[in-house]
Amino acid sequence: MTTPIVELKGVAKHFRAADGSARAVLEGVDFTLHEGEIVALLGQSGSGKSTMLRLMAGLIQADAGQVLYRGMPLYGTARGIRMVFQSFALFPWLTVQKNVELGLEAQGMPAAERERRAAAVIDLIGLSGFEGALPRELSGGMRQRVGIARALVMEPEVLLMDEAFSALDVLTGERLREEILELWQSGRIPTKAILVVSHNIEEAVMMADRVLIFASDPGRVRAELPIALPQPRKAEGAEVRHLIDKVYELMTAGAGRRGPISEKEVKLQLGDRLPQADIAHMEGILELLAEEPFVGRADLPQLAEETDLTDAELLEVTNALLLLGFAHLLDGDILLTELGARYVATEDSGARQAVFGKQLLEHVPLIAYICHGLTQDRSGDLPEDLFLKLLRFTLSEEEAERALRVAIEWGRYGDLFEYDFNTGVIQSTERAV
Repeated sequence: MTTPIVELKGVAKHFRAADGSARAVLEGVDFTLHEGEIVALLGQSGSGKSTMLRLMAGLIQADAGQVLYRGMPLYGTARGIRMVFQSFALFPWLTVQKNVELGLEAQGMPAAERERRAAAVIDLIGLSGFEGALPRELSGGMRQRVGIARALVMEPEVLLMDEAFSALDVLTGERLREEILELWQSGRIPTKAILVVSHNIEEAVMMADRVLIFASDPGRVRAELPIALPQPRKAEGAEVRHLIDKVYELMTAGAGRRGPISEKEVKLQLGDRLPQADIAHMEGILELLAEEPFVGRADLPQLAEETDLTDAELLEVTNALLLLGFAHLLDGDILLTELGARYVATEDSGARQAVFGKQLLEHVPLIAYICHGLTQDRSGDLPEDLFLKLLRFTLSEEEAERALRVAIEWGRYGDLFEYDFNTGVIQSTERAV
């Protein structure tokens, strides 16, 4: 194996919950980034992937363990490590040239030298002729090129890319990814290693020499998949499709897992995150599963191709269907359960809602807790803040709001309660009483 550049040893990171207690975002993370490799990091939203990148960039400090750069502890940012963000993070009042020069100027580089280096990178990244343009004059793809150029002009050894292509349309993202790979393979950039955080499984397989699967609550490396295919890779090739299938299997069933995965193995606690899946997507996937050519069982990558869902969205929907007992997983395939098949076959919307509501009460503690609170309250009305405060003990502010939004959407569809958007009050219904 080549020389390690960045190492994480037993790294943990905690943030403060509403009650002042420490909430583990990362725990026991061990990872080594070597010279000459591209590594892709996949995992659910909120699993701590971006936090890990910020630790490696020196933007935040670990609460336990070590972050090493070239064998030395990393305290603060390092000149040899640069990060590209999902949001383009450009200064709107500066031209392309000045945005790219910014880091060099902060280092005190003479104007003539920084202009020369910035111009060279702007040409390299395909932005010649736009040096004097402001960010508002550029397309999303061109703005992301500026963000990448701003990192590359610093001549980093390590390039960290935090969902750098996810804000772009599919074709623009693919083209930019291919250009970055070409620069890397040709040696036209001095970067020695790249770490990419992505939600796109195909993107990870097409780019990386290794794919790491990140687990959640707390974030940690759960599985690793080496990819020995030569570049350039063909997305439609059998070997690439097999690897995509394998990554889906690892992300849904867990590392090295064999046999079916059911709702019993994804049981939630009251303060846990909920899958970010809306009702329309859940029902759409169930109905698609029941039809030809799947007839109750589908290969997840093939199912993804039949929908307009991103990989991240499909995985969230899959987790929701598992949780509620409408589907289970076997060796990377999703299968309708008997309940799921009956649910799809039910044409009466009221009967469907009744089944959905019953599954929510059995498998989603937050929704069961809301319903119990409504039955105990004399007015039958409870403010959403009551439940947000509870969730903030274990989740961040943003995660708590997302979890409650999902619970409200699901609960309303299951006819368990109502919600007033103007007042933020959850109201009982006849079924909840």
